[in-house]
Amino acid sequence: MQIRLIVIILLLATPFVGAAQYSSKGIITGADQVKAYLPYLKGKRVGMVVNQTSIIGNKLSVDSLRSLGVNIKAIFGPEHGFRGNASNGAEVHDEVDKATGIPIISLYGNKRKPAKKDLDNLDIMIFDIADVGCRFYTNINTLRDVMESCAQFGKELLILDRPNPNGYVDGPILDMENKSGIGQFPIPITHGMTIGEFAHMLNGEGWLQNKMKCKIKVIPVANYRHDMDYEMPVAPSPNLNTQQSVILYPSLCLFEGTILSQGRGTYMPFTVLGAPRLKGIYDFTFTPVSIPGKSETPLHQNDACYGLDLRRFDISPFRKAGKINVGWMIDLYKAYPDKAKFFDRSYSTQIGDINKLAGVKQFREQIIAGKSEAEIRKSWEPGLSAYKKMRTKYLLYK
Repeated sequence: MQIRLIVIILLLATPFVGAAQYSSKGIITGADQVKAYLPYLKGKRVGMVVNQTSIIGNKLSVDSLRSLGVNIKAIFGPEHGFRGNASNGAEVHDEVDKATGIPIISLYGNKRKPAKKDLDNLDIMIFDIADVGCRFYTNINTLRDVMESCAQFGKELLILDRPNPNGYVDGPILDMENKSGIGQFPIPITHGMTIGEFAHMLNGEGWLQNKMKCKIKVIPVANYRHDMDYEMPVAPSPNLNTQQSVILYPSLCLFEGTILSQGRGTYMPFTVLGAPRLKGIYDFTFTPVSIPGKSETPLHQNDACYGLDLRRFDISPFRKAGKINVGWMIDLYKAYPDKAKFFDRSYSTQIGDINKLAGVKQFREQIIAGKSEAEIRKSWEPGLSAYKKMRTKYLLYK
């Protein structure tokens, strides 16, 4: 148990490994451009929406800015918490940061947005969180909630922008009848925007409550384009602990709406797919177990799963193609012996709603009907075309 805990801590605290083909050379994040925004913070009481990805150089941005004299009065933590070590979907509670003595206010517990009392003693808010560019990744929900509170209570929001490692546009547009905690906006699975760009879209499309407008200032990423390969220096969440998993995540997260494990409960989450009933069909095997702080009750816990090993799948051309992989869903559904159970949520509480993950009910229907990837993609085209046209208005990068 002690060894397991040490491994978990190392995975959360260290940069990614095994992604040498990815280069971030020349890219300068908004946070790293301290001279561009430090004068703006002088004499102001600052609140920061941050987590473990919020770094300046190799140091947490909270610590870096405090050392430069910035008066940080409050820290706001999103899903997974300020230190990034809370399990997926787990409530995060208010606390005081032991290292700094600054109060940490949770935005993933009893409340999802800052209250008036949380902002009363602040002059400005900073949003500095790395995002993986997917609709079902909750950082964009937190951004919306923070913007609404800032707009309601008259606070400006400074956004320190960061690259999107999945900077392409693909997938069905969310049908708002499938709106949920993992899909709040009528956007595709990969929206192709940075946090700074998405903030402009939230304002411009009237997606804030009562069509409020938040006063925002974005410090853009220097030397960045959406089609660039970008290696995230810090794991964005406990179960996205390698660059491989970050790039595969838009495709593999859809399997959370199926009976297949995506590797939660292993040290290779979102790089493998499998289920016990695929024994004899696939040779590769893995066994999910309870891992504190990462996945305490994983699907198929303690049962050997058989399926695909994507740990060495070449993500370079995959990423450059700008498409999520639909073929794996088609092939694994065809291979699964008991097709009635494939999307059956009654099998386990760990199985999500495929309609909410995909954003449309047609995706499930198309897989069951045996539609080809080309046929499925054709159904996405009208929505994607309209979205890309809308998106263009808010882009800060090519």
